[in-house]
Amino acid sequence: MQDLLEPVITDLGYELVLLEFAPSTGHAMLRLFIDSPEGITLDDCTIVSREVAGVMDVEDPVSTPYQLEVSSPGVDRPLTRPEHFERFAGEQARVQLLAPLNGRKRYSGTIAGSSDEAVILTTELGDVELPYSTIERARLIPDFDKGKP
Repeated sequence: MQDLLEPVITDLGYELVLLEFAPSTGHAMLRLFIDSPEGITLDDCTIVSREVAGVMDVEDPVSTPYQLEVSSPGVDRPLTRPEHFERFAGEQARVQLLAPLNGRKRYSGTIAGSSDEAVILTTELGDVELPYSTIERARLIPDFDKGKP
């Protein structure tokens, strides 16, 4: 579904940060997180929602009833691509792995660097290299004190 919707969203001038589809016996949920350099407004979400709904109606990739939700990534934005880790270098992040690495599945720390294959987090135990292929999910940790005197 991402291959179907991402070009539409990109053509509108937005980035598809994350697509979540949660099937259900009642109404499934299709949740899209979008972003742009200027940030996201309610009008942006409405524009994307209309376009995506049109594509979904024509292409009909989901056979069950679903609810479409479009929103900004928020202050605890998901990190889903190597470019995200690069863009937010120096920020705090929480990463959950698919399987334990060095006896742990969850890491929190500062994004110290990234490559095409892995992100380096500076944690309380030192630097740890986490291959992207092992990451289940990752999010920024909001710093609500940032910018305060």
